[in-house]
Amino acid sequence: MSEAISSTTPQETSEFVAAGSGIETVARECICDEFRFVASAYGFTEADAEELTAGRDW
Repeated sequence: MSEAISSTTPQETSEFVAAGSGIETVARECICDEFRFVASAYGFTEADAEELTAGRDW
């Protein structure tokens, strides 16, 4: 992932930010995946990661 970030041009970066995108979105998705994994490991295979992380202020 760092390769993709380091290969972006300043214009691409400003377009990314202007579109309302951010690293937070990627991080949020990764964290949701981790919550899903932990919930599954504890037997909550039907747990909704979005619901598990709903209390977070992203």
